Amino acid sequence: MLYRLKNGGDQTVVPEITETVAAFLKGWGPQVDAIVPVPPSNTRRKHQPVIALAHALSQAIGVPVCEECVTKVKSTAQLKDVFDYAKRSEILTGAFGVDAAKTSGKRLLLVDDLYRSGATVSTIAKLLLTAGARARGVLANLNADAQTRMTRLAGQRSDKSIARLQQGTLAAAATLLTC
Repeated sequence: MLYRLKNGGDQTVVPEITETVAAFLKGWGPQVDAIVPVPPSNTRRKHQPVIALAHALSQAIGVPVCEECVTKVKSTAQLKDVFDYAKRSEILTGAFGVDAAKTSGKRLLLVDDLYRSGATVSTIAKLLLTAGARARGVLANLNADAQTRMTRLAGQRSDKSIARLQQGTLAAAATLLTC
């Protein structure tokens, strides 16, 4: 479904993805103050899947979206063909800015469409922590390798809560780390 949305612009899958993710979040029960979509890397795309999903999820669970919390401040090459974590992290250095006034003390759910290496969400999560965010959650579509990496990442923290969802073609994982 995500492939159809991201690469085919098929907006008809948004309600099904949203319904599945909303049910997952309601069962998991993280307390969040805002949904923060990861800024898109391809700004030429007519429909931004992460933004569409964040807004649909916002309506479904009654939590506001804060697109201004994290912004892209530097153009970067697309990462779809870069597989090395260190190289991805290097490309992302200085690419994002965080509005500390909107994030400090807040419990944020960071939403991305695809978690491959974790470089993007790790880069943004570090910035959010530096800006004073109290907690962060990450929700993204994962492949099997990414699920293993995320589980390992969560395992490095004593204050972790990790949850997974598998339904049809949608696979997601989320982790909430209290800071």
